[in-house]
Amino acid sequence: MTSPLIGWLKHLSRICGFDTADSFPPGHPHARTRWNAAYFDIASDVKADEMERRICEAIGNTPLVFAHISAPTPRMQRALLGVIEARLRHNHGKEAAQLAALLIKAYQSPHTAEAIPGLRQAIDSTRDDEAPARVRTLLEFLNNMQSPYDVIDINPRFQS
Repeated sequence: MTSPLIGWLKHLSRICGFDTADSFPPGHPHARTRWNAAYFDIASDVKADEMERRICEAIGNTPLVFAHISAPTPRMQRALLGVIEARLRHNHGKEAAQLAALLIKAYQSPHTAEAIPGLRQAIDSTRDDEAPARVRTLLEFLNNMQSPYDVIDINPRFQS
């Protein structure tokens, strides 16, 4: 049992940015999303949209950090999907498969919000298959989509 003073000090530390964030602030729509703070150096006083932007940027630069996120947001997943698309376009199928496996693992959590329509069903339909077959099926699903990765994220700060 923590004392009210300890609780207040933790809250003060968080709002002042002395802690490294490992989740969105309480009450955020993706409050169940967690990340390993050691891989994402984000001060706790950073706004949630900026936290997500930084994580997406990290995924774009070093996609394997996606493994250190639980219940990733749709935007984080789309960042990974963009990297998967680039790897496939440049004939780096082995790397794309490795990243697809990370996406499959993320969908083990029922709290992972679906990034593109049908993605959860496509992943869940292969639940009893071996890992390589699951990855192939996911990559085929993504390849067969009309416009699989061309999702535009509009930053609300720039809307008129």
